[in-house]
Amino acid sequence: MKWGMVIDLKRCIGCYGCQLSCKAENGTPPGVFYARVIKQEEGQYPTVQQLALPVLCNHCEDAPCVSACPTGASFKWEEDGIVDIDHDLCVGCRACMMACPYNNRYFNDQPQHYFPQGMTPYETSRTDRHQKDVVMKCNFCRDRVRAGKSPACVANCPTVARIFGDLDDPMSEVSRLIKERGGFALHPELDTRPSVYYLPP
Repeated sequence: MKWGMVIDLKRCIGCYGCQLSCKAENGTPPGVFYARVIKQEEGQYPTVQQLALPVLCNHCEDAPCVSACPTGASFKWEEDGIVDIDHDLCVGCRACMMACPYNNRYFNDQPQHYFPQGMTPYETSRTDRHQKDVVMKCNFCRDRVRAGKSPACVANCPTVARIFGDLDDPMSEVSRLIKERGGFALHPELDTRPSVYYLPP
C-alpha cells in the first residue's frame, strides 16, 4: 500500500479551505502551514487569470529529506509510504529542510501565539503537543487515516478537489484519475517520485 493524493486544479478555487482545516486539525503555530495555497496571475490584460496551486509534503518514494537526516528522525513508514518525523530523534539541525526541494518543512523554534495577550485556551490545547526546536511537516493526518478517515484537507475541501487513496491499487480512484486525466507531479526532473499528483486545469 502507498497512500497518495490527487489535487484537481480544475476544481480548486483557491478558497484556502484546505489550509485552514489543516491548521485547525494540527494546531500549528503562527506562520506554519502544512497545507498552503500558492496563487499567481498568468496572461496579459484583458485575458488575465489567477491560478491556485495547493502544496503540501509530497511524501516522496525517494525522499531527499530522509536521506539527509543524520539521526533517522525523518523516515518513511514501510506499510503505507508516508514520510514522517520522529520528534524524539530530531536534533533541529534542519538538514532535511535544506534537502526538501518543495520547501514544505518548518522549524518550530519558539513558542508563538496569535494575540498580544498570549495564547487562547484553544491555542494552548492544540499547540502543547508540538515539541520545540524540531522540524514539523504534514504526515497526511496519519492518525485520522489509521482511524479510517480522510486527511483534514481532503475531508474539508468544498469543491472535492482533493482525492486520497492507494496509489499501489490500479483500481483506486487516485490511480484511475492519474491515468485518465494525465496526472503529473511537481518537479519530475528530480526523480523523487512524489505521492502527490495534480490534474491539469
